[in-house]
Amino acid sequence: MSVAPLISTEDLAGHIGEDDLRIIDASWHLGDRDGRAEFEQRHLPGAIFFDLEAISDPDSPLPHMLPSPERFAAAVGALGVSRTDRIVVYDAAGLFSAARVWWMFRVMGANRVQVLDGGLPKWLVEGRETEAGEGRVQPATFDPRIDVAASVDAGQVGGALHDGLQVIDARGAARFRGEAAEPRAGVRPGHMPGAINLPYTALLNADGTMKRGPALADAFASTGIDIDRPIITTCGSGVTAAILTLGLAVLDRPSRLYDGSWSEWGGRDDLPVETG
Repeated sequence: MSVAPLISTEDLAGHIGEDDLRIIDASWHLGDRDGRAEFEQRHLPGAIFFDLEAISDPDSPLPHMLPSPERFAAAVGALGVSRTDRIVVYDAAGLFSAARVWWMFRVMGANRVQVLDGGLPKWLVEGRETEAGEGRVQPATFDPRIDVAASVDAGQVGGALHDGLQVIDARGAARFRGEAAEPRAGVRPGHMPGAINLPYTALLNADGTMKRGPALADAFASTGIDIDRPIITTCGSGVTAAILTLGLAVLDRPSRLYDGSWSEWGGRDDLPVETG
């Protein structure tokens, strides 16, 4: 049985210690911050650390691409997570990389996976308990059931754009318009012709929680997006695109995610780019 995409800090606090609950710190940062080191200093009780870079496709030149089902299953099984567990993912930013890891688990067949709304910052503001250390795990077996339709490649995105379908880019407006340099070398500035810009921050409240109900629906509608029509989400490297995918799931709307995102599209000379 599937669960709601988001869980509140209050709700999670009431389930801490339950046998089938697996709490995952999925903190990942652009720049010099070390998510694992910060995890070892402070994390939610019983949490384990999910290394987004390590649990990715080692053969792809693109950053943190979705790994094979076998590689994913081996990695998360070693962390003590099975496909049928109740999984709650959070991050140290509030709501950033946790959505990507939520999406990965969903792609691999877990349907009892949720994102902690507001993440670690909200948990700390509320004065809730934390612990330190590496985390304790008891290995488990993760039996993947991959959803191949959840992820799309550059060819599918190009076809969608040609057909007038909605491709939504979660990057900030300056990067989308090509006014700001891309953080990865060799990646052109700009966006895909026909893409719609909806920065992921438009879906979030000031405290890092996700908007709900009409406010969330309005965030999509404000840029002309019709959530009842097919949607592909994209961003810089497939991380914040998952926040749009999560927001659509909260609204009970499906979407597909372009895993290569702008790291691939902007890095290929054979794909068209627009600025402005």
